[in-house]
Amino acid sequence: MRATSLHPHPAAAATSILWSGGLPVYSLRLLPSPAFKPHGRRAMVVRAAVTMEKESKAQVALVRIGTRGSPLALAQAFETRDKLMSTHPELAEEGAIDIVIIKTTGDKILNQPLADIGGKGLFTKEIDEALLEGKIDIAVHSMKDVPTYLPDGTILPCNLPREDVRDAFICLTANALSELPAGSIIGTASLRRQSQILYRYPSLKVVNFRGNVQTRLRKLNEGEVQATLLALAGLKRLNMTDKVTAILSIEDMLPAIAQGAIGIACRSNDDIMANYIASLNHNDTQFAVACERAFLETLDGSCRTPIAGYAHRDTDGYCVLRCLVSSPDGKRVLETSRKGLYALDDMVAMGKDAGEELLSRAGPSFFDW
Repeated sequence: MRATSLHPHPAAAATSILWSGGLPVYSLRLLPSPAFKPHGRRAMVVRAAVTMEKESKAQVALVRIGTRGSPLALAQAFETRDKLMSTHPELAEEGAIDIVIIKTTGDKILNQPLADIGGKGLFTKEIDEALLEGKIDIAVHSMKDVPTYLPDGTILPCNLPREDVRDAFICLTANALSELPAGSIIGTASLRRQSQILYRYPSLKVVNFRGNVQTRLRKLNEGEVQATLLALAGLKRLNMTDKVTAILSIEDMLPAIAQGAIGIACRSNDDIMANYIASLNHNDTQFAVACERAFLETLDGSCRTPIAGYAHRDTDGYCVLRCLVSSPDGKRVLETSRKGLYALDDMVAMGKDAGEELLSRAGPSFFDW
């Protein structure tokens, strides 16, 4: 085994890439650094400078956190790490937590639409496999990437407090989608965004636009597209809200299922890890995500189906659920809503009921794209 030293972040004083059998297993060993003064918990921008050196002694971590390697995914892993350290003193000890970067199928293939390269699980499959194989202890996911089913042998007992669920409009030449001239090109990898844009602004053109946040912003600046839409939650976690031209209302752009929510999974037989991460769970977020995912599961939607849904607590304490399913070209849009008690069983039932209604209204051929 050989090791490559990485120093991607001031809080990662001892960081390595471990190579086993010719394959890289990325490991960020995070050590507190007195010189590091973050600008808020979300200011976790990773810059990696790679040098080669031998690692004389591997330190065993109590918790190995598995994550994708994008700056946003790492920001979410750092947020998880910080919450674990502040809640469990033993995890604040030096070397107690490692972050292990795992490259997923969705990260490897960037020149094709998501729907064409496998659909569900594109950003979670390899991380789930590492969890089941014991290479990591917990997995941190963006909940909107998590299929409605979990692999056998895993559980997801924790959702961190949800970030802002809205989408951000980013453009160098206009202040709103409505100001773009006919024929303007909007870049997005999301059929949900595509369909809602075309529904309201059929004169615009939408093209496949993939890559992490930084890549998409670079492509925008280089003139590949006139505008793009990104999740406001991710921009907040990356401390990049200065890039936002306008924030779209829920009425103008209904969010993806579970947008803005982070989920943490572990093996179903690992009580220690289950207890660690369950202590971080935010009930309101967990219930809302369960409601939205029940809607999605009932529709059995794929990456070829534009589906949106948002459940939240209103000012009277009730759960309000808004749902949408549409054709990719935005020519047919079906919407419904529900209101009920903010309680898990009631909210799951609402999600299923809303899904069954839209299935009935859509008809059997609606999802055959």
